[in-house]
Amino acid sequence: MANFGYLGNFLLFCILLGIVTSSHAQLQLNFYAKSCPKAEKIIQDYVQKHIPNAPSLAAALLRLQFHDCFVRGCDGSVLLNFTSSTKNQTEKVAIPNQTLRGFSFIDDVKKIVEAECPGVVSCADIVALVSRDSVVVTGGPYWNVPTGRRDGRISNASEALANIPPPTSNFSSLKTSFASKGLDLKDLVLLSGAHTIGVSHCSSFSTRLYNFTGVLGTQDPSLDSDYAANLKAKKCKSINDNTTIVEMDPGSSSTFDLSYFKLLLKRKGLFQSDAALTTSATTKSYINKLVQGSLKQFNAEFAKAMEKMGSIEVKTGSAGEIRKQCAFVNSEV
Repeated sequence: MANFGYLGNFLLFCILLGIVTSSHAQLQLNFYAKSCPKAEKIIQDYVQKHIPNAPSLAAALLRLQFHDCFVRGCDGSVLLNFTSSTKNQTEKVAIPNQTLRGFSFIDDVKKIVEAECPGVVSCADIVALVSRDSVVVTGGPYWNVPTGRRDGRISNASEALANIPPPTSNFSSLKTSFASKGLDLKDLVLLSGAHTIGVSHCSSFSTRLYNFTGVLGTQDPSLDSDYAANLKAKKCKSINDNTTIVEMDPGSSSTFDLSYFKLLLKRKGLFQSDAALTTSATTKSYINKLVQGSLKQFNAEFAKAMEKMGSIEVKTGSAGEIRKQCAFVNSEV
């Protein structure tokens, strides 16, 4: 009788272990090699066809992945729409995500992949692959994208507001935010380097120009005065400008290079969070090493950081689902 009890407990343990192992399985390269062998090529071909016609989308899609991974992990939760059956507003409407772009691009890719292999490739994996392929098309670095992510079913606007570091972040809050996702200070610097491409709305940094201390007319003293004057005169002419867009890396915003880091050392980082990277001896040292090094070195280090970010709190195995449409959980389709 005692032996039977032991055996029963052992079998139960094995079953539970199998469940845990299944739901926490590792991502792997070519995860869809058997279930949908053409998937990654289909995605790559679509990106190569369309991104050259809209190169600014590369930065937007890269940002989309970052915002997805920082809330509930890389599970496509940022893609979900609010519906009548949703208990709360989704991440899409949160303040940090109101200027996100690329949702329709992801939807279009999903439709093509679904036509090839229905119910096999997750939206979370599509986001990760499209992000990488878009950067490559614009001349940026290639990085490995292990796949096997599954899509989450929950999306909450309040979680986006709490987890996505705003452009007004100081060094301490950036360090805490990244550490909570398993990312270190080197990752912080490297991933911030994504600002070498793309644009921003004035509303993300206008307080640095017009209302830095909470008193109208005050300017961030850490911002280069000539750069600030240029922004005021030619771009953001008031603190209430919510429509004008500005290059994050002036004169080089379509090229993946080291210019962003060089500008940081000249006090010409656009965001407060950019400038914050130079307030820590550790992160400033990383920046100096990158500037003194080669673009090849930066590309290689950036690739490692992106692969690390792309594995944050992923859902694998039996967790989550494979959405039929990226904007809706399957029970709503």
